[in-house]
Amino acid sequence: MKRISAERTALETVIPLATPFIIYIDPSDRCNFQCSFCPTGDRNLMKNTAGRNHGLLDFELYQKIIDDLGEFAEPIKVIRLYKDGEPLIHPRFADMIRYAKASGFVGRVDTTTNASLLTPEKNLALIEAGLDRINISIYGVNSQHYLDFTKFKIDMDKLVANIRHLYEHRAQCEVVVKISGDFISPVERQTFLDIFKEGMSGLDPSIEHTMACWSGFDFASHGIEINQDQGIYGQLIQEVSTCPYVFYSFAINSSGIASLCFLDWQRKLTVGNLRTSSVKSIWNDPAFVEHRKMMLRGDRKSHPVCGPCGQMSHGQPDNIDPYATMLLEKIQG
Repeated sequence: MKRISAERTALETVIPLATPFIIYIDPSDRCNFQCSFCPTGDRNLMKNTAGRNHGLLDFELYQKIIDDLGEFAEPIKVIRLYKDGEPLIHPRFADMIRYAKASGFVGRVDTTTNASLLTPEKNLALIEAGLDRINISIYGVNSQHYLDFTKFKIDMDKLVANIRHLYEHRAQCEVVVKISGDFISPVERQTFLDIFKEGMSGLDPSIEHTMACWSGFDFASHGIEINQDQGIYGQLIQEVSTCPYVFYSFAINSSGIASLCFLDWQRKLTVGNLRTSSVKSIWNDPAFVEHRKMMLRGDRKSHPVCGPCGQMSHGQPDNIDPYATMLLEKIQG
């Protein structure tokens, strides 16, 4: 099972893009969980990481970001309200969805959440605001699993009930529920499937695998073993040389600082500030363009941040390697 659409645009036919397909906007770079596999969960690490532990995205700045999208010739396909933290921590999260959808500059709005802050009232607010998709990450099949893995005490029955309520009232909102199967037993994997199929007809829960997507994060010291047999969606592990993501997406951190990559947890790939620059100017920033050229020249592996990125082998990225020379000529021309 996987969450990647089969109906994808062939990037080699559209690069360079005048309008990005996806923009990640982080409502909060903090989380109420302390998951072992995630840099954000290591609060001591966050205290010593420049640009982190900022907090909430200012709502007026968010409005400015959405308004900026009107400068593009076409709407953004997806605004992804998620990056490093738990988005539902933001008290105006539903307003963020509503503002983006009402702008006319955005096709779809989605998010990823641990679902711990969902309530029936919040569920209805998110759906009414126009949320198109919600990816829900599950971290165990009982409260003890959660305590061990996330250091968060959760009422499992209440969590499931809130997710079931969201699913029952989902309207236009696509609901995806997923878990990493590498941290639970085969019996527990079946328990997960049973839990999230009961009373949720049509829901297809996903079992995924671990990958080292956070470049520079020491997974081993946090007790995490990366799956070397399968990629995140169970696919064969195949590494690409050219990162495709920088050609169709970028990220805006909760501070307003932009990152070339949605996985830039250390803020080492920053490329401008939305408080002083427009979204379009950042998308076309010379440093951003040069980073794309670096990828097409085949130099990713020598880059200190992008070189060891596990997303390129385990994350099923689009493969534009065969077209790199042709695309480099197009961008340079």
